[in-house]
Amino acid sequence: MKLEVVDLAWVHRVWDAAEPHVASALEYSKGDYTVDQVKAYVAQGQWALLVVTEDEKIHGAVTVEFFNRANDRVAFITAIGGKLISNPDTFAQLKAYAVSMGATVMEGATRESVTRLWKRYGFEPKYQIIEVKL
Repeated sequence: MKLEVVDLAWVHRVWDAAEPHVASALEYSKGDYTVDQVKAYVAQGQWALLVVTEDEKIHGAVTVEFFNRANDRVAFITAIGGKLISNPDTFAQLKAYAVSMGATVMEGATRESVTRLWKRYGFEPKYQIIEVKL
């Protein structure tokens, strides 16, 4: 499978095929974003959209936000969804993309089962995020 960065000019042409994969990822996001909000961030260029393809068919999608901290440039995975896209090859491609964008670390907010899955690619828990509605 191939991980492809969707150029900003092509976001609206690709979105209908990528949206179901983004939506499936958001099922576990605890309401942080709606699929329409993700589309808006991507369409405005604030987040990057990448798709996992094979035989010109989209099998998954990833959205990434880049930001700088004092000591690192972070590639924060805001959504990742699809079938059979979490494998060493697609992860290596995602990592290479993040590095090409200047990232020194990659992060994401995950539930416990996904944390276990991504540990096989070197991720380690850094924080536990908790919240209270005010």
